[in-house]
Amino acid sequence: MKWGFALLGALTALMGRRPPRLQVAALCLRERGGVQELLLITSLDTGRWVLPKGWPMRGRSLGGAALREAWEEAGVNGAVAHDPVGHYGYAKRSRAGLARRVKVAVYPVQVRRMEKGYPEEGRRKLAWVTPAVAAAMVKEPELAALLADLPARLEVVNTGGPT
Repeated sequence: MKWGFALLGALTALMGRRPPRLQVAALCLRERGGVQELLLITSLDTGRWVLPKGWPMRGRSLGGAALREAWEEAGVNGAVAHDPVGHYGYAKRSRAGLARRVKVAVYPVQVRRMEKGYPEEGRRKLAWVTPAVAAAMVKEPELAALLADLPARLEVVNTGGPT
């Protein structure tokens, strides 16, 4: 049966319909003065505003990998949810300029504190903003839609369903 998956993968590649690759992102949240804020960081290559994100890691849950990326990229120490708050897709460009569709699972992280001395310290800008402001800052349309709808999405995650 293993060869069936390999054949399916080869056929979809030949037909130009490769399945998207999976990344994980950390939606780092805090409350300041009764207002919910989330953390955006700049990407290393283009400087555009993004969520901390990366590839799944062997030996870690998807949420655990998202939390690890948040620490490496922004110094976040916190607690990650078991389930994603949503997904978004974007086209990731390779160094050769080729685009590959990537699906990103977004895991909420309740930030406890921001650490000093993390691996990418000083290489990125960090901004704490409201979900509405964040939606206007990011360039990926699907991520902007997810952030614009964030209060309702978090309500579902926190309560286990719509109210």
